[in-house]
Amino acid sequence: MKILVASVPAPGHVNPMLAITRILKADGHEVAFHTGASFEARVAASGARFLPLPADADFDPGNPFERAPELKTVPPGFKWLRIALERFFIDNIAAQHHGVQDVLKKFPADVILGDDMFFGLLPMLLGPRLKRPPIALCGTSLLHWPREDGAPNFLGLPPATTIEERDEYLALARDYDEAVDRPAGRHLNKALKALGVGPLAMPLFDSSVGLADAYMQLSVPGFEFPREIPPSVHFVGTPPIIPGQVDLPPWAHELDGSRKVVLVTQGTVANHNLDLLITPTLAALANERDVLVVATTGGRPTDDISGPVPANARLSSYLPFEWLLPKVDVLVTNGGYGSVNQAMSFGIPLVGAGLTEDKADVNARIAWSGVGINLADNAPTKQALRNAVRTVLDQPNYRQRAAQMKDEYAAIDTPSEILRIVGQLVADQSTSLRSAPMAAGKARRAARQH
Repeated sequence: MKILVASVPAPGHVNPMLAITRILKADGHEVAFHTGASFEARVAASGARFLPLPADADFDPGNPFERAPELKTVPPGFKWLRIALERFFIDNIAAQHHGVQDVLKKFPADVILGDDMFFGLLPMLLGPRLKRPPIALCGTSLLHWPREDGAPNFLGLPPATTIEERDEYLALARDYDEAVDRPAGRHLNKALKALGVGPLAMPLFDSSVGLADAYMQLSVPGFEFPREIPPSVHFVGTPPIIPGQVDLPPWAHELDGSRKVVLVTQGTVANHNLDLLITPTLAALANERDVLVVATTGGRPTDDISGPVPANARLSSYLPFEWLLPKVDVLVTNGGYGSVNQAMSFGIPLVGAGLTEDKADVNARIAWSGVGINLADNAPTKQALRNAVRTVLDQPNYRQRAAQMKDEYAAIDTPSEILRIVGQLVADQSTSLRSAPMAAGKARRAARQH
């Protein structure tokens, strides 16, 4: 079948969608990949046909804040979230939508797979069901769906355990609605109206889960807060890491098991200031003789790391995670969803520290699920980092819980699940298209009888 994959041009979205693309290609499907120009070579390497986003929907993944530079200095909070919603997502809807329409003229897809934040698919989801291909969205971030305790997403709140916490969460939700959802919703519905659809009666992020024909969450139930979720949601584990993207570092032989390995990363988006997490982690563990600290800068030059490099530290811009993760004892992360899920699938416990984007909520899940410690800080101190890493290394309960989580991932055959869901969507669409003329005929006969 013909499958169109659409992704916002950011590594944390493109990478899992490329892994899914490889699954589809291995099953013999014809795949076209619609994303930013900087990913053309990687799309070609997957065997998919590259179809670029319109220029208005593209941006430089090496400078993700070019459209909203103030987000580099605005502190985490309601204002940061509103600006990010409007600039990164809502303002791109029209260009993404027009791009998809143009692509479908060249590549008449049987089904569309989008990452959960490619909101250019929203006008199609709000339009007539039988006038579009089936659409499956892939949860490259936490599951954006209302919580039972009323807490808003993105604030890093664990499930409420008392009536007082529920009351506090409801008050926060009212403030969040006033400061983020309502103004962003007005901005969104204005954009949708210009495209001839809408208005949308739910928050933007909820719409991915609520409107998709199928929603594939790239995680396991054990890493998601319990709540009632739509039957269209499927937990499919984490896709296999694409191998061979990066060569081994020259110091690869040093990861020989003689020392504990602590990996620290700030991902590929919130890495404009490596002093937030990488620099203090290197300093915090500089005197730990039983530890080798590996830092990856997510594409930034390693020279951007300020301060002296400790003797027990090894640095790289990128690293081959398929080689590295089996050797890692603790991951120190700012909360990137993909890397956190990959780490857990290898049974690695974590220390989380990050508050921007979805990271506060990802790190809250690290602590809630028992796989690690959440420092709940966007710029943790050296002492806090050292204490957390030593606790996770030295106390066995974190590794034991991470091992249980690894088993949960292993119990899901991710490629088979993805292929099953996609195949079922196309089969259901064929059935609906066949039955539509019969239903119309019955309606016409009934009208004539009256």
